[in-house]
Amino acid sequence: MSVLDLLSSSAAAFIVTCLVLGLVVGSFLNVVVYRVPVMLERQWREQCAELAGGADVAPASKPVERFNLLVPRSACPSCKAPITALQNVPVLSYVLLKGRCGHCGAPIGIRYPIVEALTGVLSAAVAWKYGYGWPALAALVLTWFLVALTFIDIDHQLLPDSMTLPLVWLGLLLSLYAPQQGIAAIPVDMHSSIVGAVAGYLSLWSVYHLFRLLTGKEGMGYGDFKLFAALGAWMGWKMLLPIILIAALVGAASGIALIAFGGRNRSIPIAFGPFLAAAGWLMLMFGPELVTSYLGLYAAHP
Repeated sequence: MSVLDLLSSSAAAFIVTCLVLGLVVGSFLNVVVYRVPVMLERQWREQCAELAGGADVAPASKPVERFNLLVPRSACPSCKAPITALQNVPVLSYVLLKGRCGHCGAPIGIRYPIVEALTGVLSAAVAWKYGYGWPALAALVLTWFLVALTFIDIDHQLLPDSMTLPLVWLGLLLSLYAPQQGIAAIPVDMHSSIVGAVAGYLSLWSVYHLFRLLTGKEGMGYGDFKLFAALGAWMGWKMLLPIILIAALVGAASGIALIAFGGRNRSIPIAFGPFLAAAGWLMLMFGPELVTSYLGLYAAHP
């Protein structure tokens, strides 16, 4: 029996495999969360230097070495010692090293194993929900994007175009291969995907400009429009209303709690992307059943 035969015939094997894969991907997502904003800042500095006639805007404008998702190797922030393969085993390395660098003993942030564990658990949940098949692979890719975007937005209040726009296009492309099954699973049909992407973007774009017209303030960023468009492209227009309702309710409750109990200043904005991502993932897992039940209420009570 081949590995693929085992995964297709054993739900437990597939779930465990996706758990392990998710842990490994989570380790890479830590790199993405840290490096993508730095890469964008370097690009912006270079563009500013070009607009200024080739002169550096700041001494750090000109990078000394290559910096991308693969180069240079991950290293300890304190002593700069490269992280070895054994020190980079997801979650386990953190536990064995007791949360400290194996070279200098400096503490390692708890966020690293949290991202790895979260990605692993969510990946296993996707495997349990979708079972073996390419829809599960699509759901895993969407899950990994949402995890990375969530933590980037938490850290920088930024949803990079380099991640949200490919997510929109990927959702639209996947709709070309959607089976004729209504809203039962991803990917959705092309009509639902295109309408979902357009409606997702324009709805938040309209709210943004209306809020700015009434208050003179910006209520959200353009990255939120693009993320919502991506969710619409992946899951169809029928999922947009429950996604935005859940995101808005949880976001509002979180903001009120932070102001009331955390002493947060009202003027400090709260990233909305994480709430959109969380609501989108919940709809990825349970949305079709919820929408079917909701529509069934109207069918039962004309």
